Amino acid sequence: MTSTPSTAQDEPRGSLGRGFYAALVVSLLVIAALTAVVIQTRGPSATPLVRLTGIPSNISTETANLMALSPIPHRPAPSFTLTDQNAHTFSLSSFRGKTVVLEFMDPHCVDICPLVSQEFVDAYHDLGPAAKNAVFMAVNVNQYFASPASMMSFSRDHGLLGIPSWHFFTGSTDALRRVWAAYGITVEASNPRADIVHTSALYVIDPQGRERFLAMPVVEHHGAKSYLPANVLSTWGHGIAQLVRDVSAPAP
Repeated sequence: MTSTPSTAQDEPRGSLGRGFYAALVVSLLVIAALTAVVIQTRGPSATPLVRLTGIPSNISTETANLMALSPIPHRPAPSFTLTDQNAHTFSLSSFRGKTVVLEFMDPHCVDICPLVSQEFVDAYHDLGPAAKNAVFMAVNVNQYFASPASMMSFSRDHGLLGIPSWHFFTGSTDALRRVWAAYGITVEASNPRADIVHTSALYVIDPQGRERFLAMPVVEHHGAKSYLPANVLSTWGHGIAQLVRDVSAPAP
């Protein structure tokens, strides 16, 4: 199964927010051009790195660029109530007081989802004792494999059960589609045997239930095999952990 990065026509948000988010992206680019810090990497042919205003100071510019990280308005994250891999039902609001790291995954994915899983595991270990402040979760994008047992199988196979706060949520097709639409996740699944093509987006939601940051996971392909170097995986994990620390910190 494959994931696709967001484009102008499937940028994360629902139908109401999609045009707003497109305008936001344009605004961020303008702000970057006018006020961002531009860092020239070493070497005569190096590409300048642009740092968007609002990126936490504990995230390096290189990491922010790797993660395609951008701040988003502090508005309430769209609510949902779904069932996790243990067949327990939760609402998003039940995690208030914790920083939520939210992704969208296919339990039959052999492309980007296993790599994001490793990034979550790395982030959990990187956090150490601060992991108590975080909840890691994903929402299923495969309507053909939507049972809690499928969520459990994927979670077990990719080491996610080692994260005490891990939840892989699923539900009815209608319920899942409502969540996809609310977060601007485009899903293409023509039949049960076809690859699931979906937007890959990682949201960081603060303890007050507000969206704070958006990152866009990527993957490299070596032939038919998906791959990311170990240092890229660890950098992603470290970046996620740093975002959790920043968002979890009490307001000054």
